Amino acid sequence: MGNKDYFSGHSKQYATFRPTYPEDLYEFIFKYVRKFDNAWDCATGNGQVAQYLSARFDKVFATDISQQQLDNAYQSGNIYYSIAAAEKTEIPNRTIDLITVAQALHWFTVEDFYKEVNRATKPGALVAIWGYNVLRISPEVDKIIEDFYLNTTGPYWDERRKFVDTEYQSIPFPFEEIPFPDIDIEIAWSLAHLTGYLATWSATQKFIKVNGFDPVAPLAEKLKSHWKEGEIKETRFPLFGKIGRV
Repeated sequence: MGNKDYFSGHSKQYATFRPTYPEDLYEFIFKYVRKFDNAWDCATGNGQVAQYLSARFDKVFATDISQQQLDNAYQSGNIYYSIAAAEKTEIPNRTIDLITVAQALHWFTVEDFYKEVNRATKPGALVAIWGYNVLRISPEVDKIIEDFYLNTTGPYWDERRKFVDTEYQSIPFPFEEIPFPDIDIEIAWSLAHLTGYLATWSATQKFIKVNGFDPVAPLAEKLKSHWKEGEIKETRFPLFGKIGRV
């Protein structure tokens, strides 16, 4: 696998509409961190994870291949952003206590990334990798979104999306593994936030480029029959991942 950038062209929407990760996930990970000197948030995107890490670590190295994403990232004096592929960075040898990768491992050449992990980490450092699958709201809404995911945008997903669908089970993880916690993202969303999020899908963006129109607009019309104007619905994203000690 090699790096692909599907997110630079809509980095502002990405920063606005992507779900945030629950505090319980971070606190679970932190229980296994031995020192809080340096963290590396790989494929940081808009800096969501880096922001949380910056409150606990002295320094956070946050890398991404997209300058546009970094231009919209959260800023803090102890977060050091840089353009770099996951497989090759300028992070000094044996300095990192925790590496995080959120919703991005499937884009990496994992063998080379793991070499970089081993180079950059201190002995006994922690690697935490996670992602989330298709959201769940209600049976009626879920059915419409599933059709959009499988049939409307289905042909436009990169082949690597299969790794998310199978929750990274087929991706090797050569570290001393710690069982991943049973935690979901739980948020309250309006219909506008939901459709804004669906527009950030890489498959949605590719659909628009190929077909010349936005498939989210007709989807929103379908959803209105199950979503009152101004209504807020509880939305859940099932989390999955791998945590291990180097």
